[in-house]
Amino acid sequence: MKIIIHGGFFSESSTNNETKVAKQSALERIVRESFDFLKTHSALETVVFAVSLLEDDALFNAGIGSQIQSDGKIRMSASLMDGTSQKMSGVINIEEVKNPIQVAEVLMGVDDRVLGGSGATNFARQHGFEKFSTEIPQRRAEYEAKLKSTGSGTVGCVALDAQGRIAVATSTGGKGFEIPGRVSDSATVAGNYANEYCGVSLTGVGEDIVSNGTAVKIVTRVTDGFTLKDAFAKTFDELLPYDGFAGAIGIDADGNMFHQDSHPSMVYASFDGVHCEVFN
Repeated sequence: MKIIIHGGFFSESSTNNETKVAKQSALERIVRESFDFLKTHSALETVVFAVSLLEDDALFNAGIGSQIQSDGKIRMSASLMDGTSQKMSGVINIEEVKNPIQVAEVLMGVDDRVLGGSGATNFARQHGFEKFSTEIPQRRAEYEAKLKSTGSGTVGCVALDAQGRIAVATSTGGKGFEIPGRVSDSATVAGNYANEYCGVSLTGVGEDIVSNGTAVKIVTRVTDGFTLKDAFAKTFDELLPYDGFAGAIGIDADGNMFHQDSHPSMVYASFDGVHCEVFN
């Protein structure tokens, strides 16, 4: 059993040491708690659990603490993929929901598994997700002061369970001040992808990640025989011509874990039941 999570980039909000330490502490707590959950649950259930915890922590730009768009509203995206069934579900630009990843989980059971905008929000209401404002004072202050972050914020998790199943979940609160209607990479195969061989979750600038098809490329290369490390290396090399801004975490079917970022400052944590690593 293995699990790895990420919490986006430090440059999205504050880079002071206090924030850095707080994020590292939160990631260690969440990865350990999620590994304990993984002991008695599937990889699919675990990635939803882990990403929900990340969405509930205002230190990260997903769920609570999501960025505010140019019209003053918060719209979030999240997706979930089961490496065994090859099903992917997601919500794009959903509003006033506490945990977008949990709505994506419910969508796994219906035919129309990726919903956007008001359709996603209405689906959530119809399935018992109460209206909930994810805005925090910090984000409102940033918005009113017109402070732009340097990238986009995302959280994610990849898990390998005791039966060898892989699943991945990714959630984002957007990059902040974007045009309403913008679609991030988080609910696409560029930012969130898994099969029986590998699972990958991305953070960074969505447009760069979509242009590169990053997650699905890495997973496809592992499927075709690349090592996880080599699949990451080749795919990240393909970001270089346009200075693509991205960070990724992954686990393969053999339990190998790997991460890479094009502009070092991604925060992530991994745990295998013995060793817990937390990095920036």
